Amino acid sequence: MQPEQAVAAETVIDNALAELAEGEQKWSRLPLAGRRALLDRMRTLTGQHAREWVEAAVRIKGLDPVSPLVGEEWLSGPYVFATSLTAVSRTLESLERGVSPLANAKFGTAGGRVTVRALPAGLYDELLLSGFRAEVWLQPGVDADAATAGAGLAQLDPARTQGIGAVLGAGNITSIAPLDTIYELIAHNRVVALKLNPVTDPLLPVLEKIFAPLIDLGVVRVLTGGAEVGGRLVTHERVAHVHMTGSAVTHDAIVWGTGPQAAERKQAATPLLDKPITSELGGVSPTIILPGEWSTADLEFQAEHIATQRLHNGGYNCVAAQAVIVAADWPQKDAFLAALTAAVDRAPARHAYYPGSDNRVAGARESYPDARQLGRRGERLLVTGLDPDADEALLSSEYFAPVLGVVELPGSGSAFARTAVDTANEKFTGTLGVNIVAHPDTLAALGEEFDTMIERLRYGTVAVNAWTAVGYLTPTASWGAFPGHTLDDVQSGIGVVHNAWLIDRIERTVVRGPFRPAPRSILHGEWALTPKPPWFVSNRTAARTGQLLTDFAAGPRWSRLPAIFASALRG
Repeated sequence: MQPEQAVAAETVIDNALAELAEGEQKWSRLPLAGRRALLDRMRTLTGQHAREWVEAAVRIKGLDPVSPLVGEEWLSGPYVFATSLTAVSRTLESLERGVSPLANAKFGTAGGRVTVRALPAGLYDELLLSGFRAEVWLQPGVDADAATAGAGLAQLDPARTQGIGAVLGAGNITSIAPLDTIYELIAHNRVVALKLNPVTDPLLPVLEKIFAPLIDLGVVRVLTGGAEVGGRLVTHERVAHVHMTGSAVTHDAIVWGTGPQAAERKQAATPLLDKPITSELGGVSPTIILPGEWSTADLEFQAEHIATQRLHNGGYNCVAAQAVIVAADWPQKDAFLAALTAAVDRAPARHAYYPGSDNRVAGARESYPDARQLGRRGERLLVTGLDPDADEALLSSEYFAPVLGVVELPGSGSAFARTAVDTANEKFTGTLGVNIVAHPDTLAALGEEFDTMIERLRYGTVAVNAWTAVGYLTPTASWGAFPGHTLDDVQSGIGVVHNAWLIDRIERTVVRGPFRPAPRSILHGEWALTPKPPWFVSNRTAARTGQLLTDFAAGPRWSRLPAIFASALRG
């Protein structure tokens, strides 16, 4: 950055933070009803500008505008943001009436913890996500009464604001930065300086339109620029707190600095950053396949499911599956791996838009010269024969690229389940999300041992016959690493986001889905009416379904449901 550019950037930051300091006073005086009205207005604006949002994302990612893959941008952009605004608005409405957001929640127990059902949260969820459910697990020792009393977080005392928060946005999923901004503002009562990742700078015009109610009030400012701007922002004396989404490398550079002195600071526990920081940092996410008797249709569907977990958004997801754990003795292992290879190979081609992707794939190819190259241009790698007891780069480094590995472990039944959990916990870097795929008969045979398996997994989101990204799409679920990480061993981050019911002391979210899509699910005794989900990379009507779901999220009404169902069934 040239000196004159640095001065200009510093001036922009100073002005933005000065305006936010004034906006904080306005926010402290704004009652819950006024805050709710702003969120409701933003939901309307999200619907009005959703197409502009998606078109900007399509340009960023180099997608064909008529490709079904555009559905990813509808669902992971304006759709999830609109649903979250609705859920947070309802929370504020409850608090406004003096009622806990959990007053009507369905509590349960699992693994010695109290749970809160987050999905379905209403009749619309029952219809649109039939067969999917999610539970938020509270930390050990937190009972239902304590959770009910504490729900609301900073909005239990809305006049008590917490200063200015700096949010460093992600460059992959376009709703991350907007969602983090709302969470910072509502859950923590901090006004927000949002710095976009340079990859997503083209979203600035549409985000300024959608955030206009908060920008006009002076409680949000959106900034652009590179690492220098981010560095000046987070170290500014007016900033009280930092939240970031990115890599552990970036986190450590912010907290400890770079070069030899960074290691010295970490060793001495003297961080360079003089304020608290929360984070969501991704990691190496595993998918565990429990052996069972699968039909050919089951093998093909679950192969597409796991290909989606790796290749959605080109593989540039913090919770993309990076390694599959299978039983070496499973009689159907070879058939499954053949189906998985075919699914990864035939998934739609796309542009490698995220910076450094080609270099990371090349690095993986150098580390694993025997990897199978898949896709139209050989741009995807499938690495077999991984040894979890060796120093495997694929298990310790998040590639953030279309690279998928396979780990084979001995055993079957409960013995394999225990070994798989130990491997996922001890050999994989990060704790953001883990997926489990298992036939219903296998789950029934394991019984309580499967419940123990979930309890033992140290991950912020555990998904059973679903992808953990369903937790991301569920506004009343939590999103973040498993609790307990520290600045000097941050793994997948510190803290949670989303959590629209503003629940305190969360441990994890557990998501469950159907093993089969409809109508096969019904024919085999699963009560699930969902066909192939629209987030599958192989879904032919994903773009149309995603747009219809976004329209519904921005303005829910019964008349919009038939078109959604008709499009989804053709997927």
